[in-house]
Formats: sequence, structure tokens, C-alpha cells
Amino acid sequence: MKVLSFTPELCVGCHVCEEVCSETWFKVVDPARSRIRIIEKDGSMSALYCVQAGDCIAVCPVNALSRNKQGIVLLKKKECVGCLSCVGFCPYGAMFFHPDDTTPFKCVACGKCAEACPAGALEIVEVETPSAPGVQA
Repeated sequence: MKVLSFTPELCVGCHVCEEVCSETWFKVVDPARSRIRIIEKDGSMSALYCVQAGDCIAVCPVNALSRNKQGIVLLKKKECVGCLSCVGFCPYGAMFFHPDDTTPFKCVACGKCAEACPAGALEIVEVETPSAPGVQA
């Protein structure tokens, strides 16, 4: 399956990926609406995004989460009741929500952030098994 991959050593902390993501999916530049979050702590960079592990699928009480043919976990907005169980359950903290929205959102490995990353810290890669953000499979 194709997933997003992050190389922390290359990240310059510009947050262009967050801007492109929020603009792509919500038509606004707002890091709180980005499906990827770049975090700087003690001089090192990390990224928070969905690795498509699928742990959230079983916790959804209305089966609004499922995996497509490519292995990407998708949320069916029309079926989602906004309970946010998936947000609280995600072991990676990569299911997000915004107070102005009724449904949560997550990375779907569209690659827009990787295309925009000026440092090449993000890329779409093929993996057999998803792993935690920043960990190469």
C-alpha cells in the first residue's frame, strides 16, 4: 500500500505541508485543519499523520470507517455521527477534528504535502505493513 513517509532529518519546520493540506481539503490555510501536523521539540522535528494502520475501523459504532482497495482508511462523512470515538482511540493521535466541523478527518495519503515539501522530508512510499509516523517500514 502507498502511505506517507516522513524523514525528520530533512524537515526544516516550514509547515508548508500543513498549509497545502488544509487548503486542499478545506479551502483555507489553517494548520488546525491540516491532516498532518509538524511538531518541533527540543530541536528535533516529528510529524503526526495517519499511517493507515486501521485500528480506528473497529471502534466506529456506525461503520463509517473502512479501507479502500488501495489500503487507505477512509471516513464516509455521510455515515459519521460525529461521536469522535476514532479520534480518542487512534494510537498515533492522527485522527483530527476541528470545532467548526461535524466529522473528524485524517490523512488519506493524497501526496499533496509531499509534492509541496521544499526539503523533501515527505514522500509517498510503498509499504507492506503500516508503521508509526517517522518510522521507516
